[in-house]
Amino acid sequence: MRYKLLILCAFFAASSALGAEMSPSDYRAAAAREALVKVGIHYRYGGASPEQGFDCSGLVAYVFGRAWGLSLPRSTAEQRSVGHAVKRVQLEPGDLVFYNTRNRPFSHVGIYLGDGIFVHAPRRGQKVRLENIDNPYWRARFSGARRLEPPSSL
Repeated sequence: MRYKLLILCAFFAASSALGAEMSPSDYRAAAAREALVKVGIHYRYGGASPEQGFDCSGLVAYVFGRAWGLSLPRSTAEQRSVGHAVKRVQLEPGDLVFYNTRNRPFSHVGIYLGDGIFVHAPRRGQKVRLENIDNPYWRARFSGARRLEPPSSL
């Protein structure tokens, strides 16, 4: 996993479009970068900042607020309606991935980073971390994915 993290960091650093007009892919990479640097922050139910800690939807709202200046709904239930649906095989960095972790679809959300990896705030007592979408636990609980359209300019 550490090796994949280094590859993702290199990819996101190389994909930066400093001083140039940003493409939708650049915006998505910026969101994924912002999410990646939150790895290690403590989980906190209702948390929505690095200082407080994050729950899953708080992490997503914070990341897109910082990366795009976008104000997303705060709850997972509301976030499942933003953007447009994409199939699992069409995932791109910055897409939202939803899971059924509480016996209801779309009860958990993370941010896809690419290469089969997503970042999320899992649960009490844990920290924001990376997971593989092909892990049997996550594969069995996949509810869907959404792609947000980046702003035309920041």
